[in-house]
Formats: sequence, C-alpha cells, structure tokens
Amino acid sequence: MPSVSSSLSWLSVLALLLNAETSLALSKKERLACQKPTSDPLKGCPKSTLLVNAGSSGQGAKNNAFSSIQSAVLSLPHDNSTQYILILPGQYTEQVNVTRPGPLYLLGQTKDAESLARNTVEIMWHNATGTATTGSYDNAYTSTLTIAPTFNSSTTGSGPTGNPVPGDTPFGNFDFRAYNLNFTNDYLPYSAGPSLALSTSYANTGFYHCSFKSYQDTIYVGKLANSYMSKCEIAGQTDFLYGFGTLWIEDSDLLMRSCGGGITAWKGTNTTFENKYGVYIHDSNVVAANSSIAPAMVQKCALGRPWNALQRSIFANTYLDASIKPTGYIEWSASEPRVNNSTFMAEYKTYGPGWNQTGRVEGKVTRVLTEKEWKPYSSPAKVFQFFKSGKSGNDVWVDYKA
Repeated sequence: MPSVSSSLSWLSVLALLLNAETSLALSKKERLACQKPTSDPLKGCPKSTLLVNAGSSGQGAKNNAFSSIQSAVLSLPHDNSTQYILILPGQYTEQVNVTRPGPLYLLGQTKDAESLARNTVEIMWHNATGTATTGSYDNAYTSTLTIAPTFNSSTTGSGPTGNPVPGDTPFGNFDFRAYNLNFTNDYLPYSAGPSLALSTSYANTGFYHCSFKSYQDTIYVGKLANSYMSKCEIAGQTDFLYGFGTLWIEDSDLLMRSCGGGITAWKGTNTTFENKYGVYIHDSNVVAANSSIAPAMVQKCALGRPWNALQRSIFANTYLDASIKPTGYIEWSASEPRVNNSTFMAEYKTYGPGWNQTGRVEGKVTRVLTEKEWKPYSSPAKVFQFFKSGKSGNDVWVDYKA
C-alpha cells in the first residue's frame, strides 16, 4: 500500500496533468496550423509561442525570437504553465536541457507535420564517453536532448541499480512533447561508447514524427520516466534502447546500423508495488538501416540482452527482418548471463523472416507470450504509472491523435 506522501504525489501530478490536458494542450488542427510555413511564422500559433531561428544573429524577448533552442528553453519560467516553442528549419548544434515541470511543446516547422519524411529541423551533438579520446564520465553528459528535473536524476550510473537519487527529488516535466524534430548524436559513425540522442528521467515525454540517431545507447529512459513515441524513426547499433523507466514505441521504425549487444538493454527495479517498467515495441518494424548492409547482418542482431536480471522488454505485433538472431534475445555474456526466472524478454505475435519459433525455444531466453500473458502490457495506459504510487493509467499526456 503506498504511503500518504506517495499518494499525494500521485494526486498532485494527476491534477496537473488533467488541468494541462483540458485547458492548454493544442488540438491537432491548432498544431498543424502552427507548424505550417507562412510569411509570419507564428501566425497560427498560440499567442505566447517563442520562435527559434537558426539564421538569427541573436535573441530578443521583445519579439519572442531566439537563435538557439536552449536559449528559448532557459527563458521560460520554472513553473507549471504551458509553453510552446516553434523551431524554424535548420541544423542546431547544441545540447538542449529541460528541467521545468510545466508542459512544454517543441514544434518543428514543416510542410507535412503528419510525416517525419519532410522534417526540416535537426538538433545535433557530438559526444560520447568511455573511449580513449573522450575519457570516462557518466552517459548523461553526452545527450543531445535531456528532460529531467536535476542532473543527479538524469545520471545512468553503474552497477545493478545505477546512481542513487535523493528521495525528495521532485517529478520533472509532466507533459513534454516534441513534434517533427530530428535528434542526432554523431560522435563517430559506429559504436564507440555511449552517445545519447535522448535522455529522460523523472518525466513524462512524448515524441511524434521524430527521428533519433546514434550508434550506442541512442535512447535512455531513466528512473521513474514514462516516454511515448509514435511514428518515429530510431537508429542504432548497440543497446540503443536502454534504461530504468517505461518506454512505449508505436508505429515506428527501428533501424539497425550494425549488430552489437542487443536492440534493448533494460534495468528492472524492485519496488513495493507491482511495476511495469520496461520497453514495449508495438506495431512497428525492426529492419536493417539500409539495403547495402543487410546481407552482412543476416541472423546476427539480437532483440535485446539483460542489463540486469529484471529486464522487461516486449516486441508485439512487430515485423522483424532477417537480421534477427534465431534465438531472438540473448544472454548478457557467456560468463555473466544475467538471466533468471524474473527476466522478462518477450515477444507477442512478431512476424517476418526474423521470427523463428524453433530458435526461440532452443535459445531458452525468449518468452513467447500468449494473449493472456500479453494482456497486462497491451496498452500505454496499462504500463505508464504515476509517480512513486504504482497507479496505472498515467497517459493523459499522450497525444494519440498525432
């Protein structure tokens, strides 16, 4: 049973979410109008929308125009108000760090906001850790985009539980959304140590028609984080979906740039309530990044490996190309398998040349779920939980209409 303080935390976050959803969230029609290119970029946007223009020589509060995304973010009040930022076409080489709790919507200007194919905004950074050139420091330093209330809450740490986070750390952004933005960490064109495109912890984050590209540890969904991705593109090579929190990927493409480790690597956590922390890939495609590398990758890529023995990841109703190993998932390593009865590396109704029922059985690491076993995880509302309470149904911040 949750404590009184945990229940209050859950109720306060719920109240904030309901207020944001009912009063200030943009409808799809409003969002499309704001993102559409016009002679006056802010013509269709909410009155308080900030403008970011890569070609601008400076910033000015008077006309709400900024030359970098981070300068616009830093100008916002650290409160629960809803804020909007429209980003004009260009490549922005910067790290973006969001700590505010109130709803924040980042909108990329585009002629087709219902597809990522015509995205015009790329946010890029060039950093990794754990290499001879960079030296070693926490993965958090490398990320192109970070959403977390404090630096401490965003760190990955090492060991089975990672770095401890102080118990009085508040929840961060309860409704962050990004539309039609490309996030890239291009430290090197191959896996050379953790190089994050996205890091999110203690926050609810939604990404729509977005692209995430790196090679190792592309996306980190950290402690007490809920992240939803729809109609996105995610590219990586080694453990490129990893974390402690809960990630739901819907109607998206996972692009394997090579085979290393696994696609997923999750650290489960013991809690006083039944948690649903894990990564869920639903109605999506898992394929080689391009046709030129596909022949060399046949049956060499793993769906995932356990970052600790409590990993939970499920590929459901998802197409798998021939790159996938017959076993599906794999152990962490021969000397340290990290697999026991609590490890939940599973599939439900996956299909395509990467599906091999005999190989899954013989490999002894992949669970093939029945409909009954899949049902408790079959929607975002069932897996997204409220802050510290374990209550399910924390999905009012998800834009299902994007």
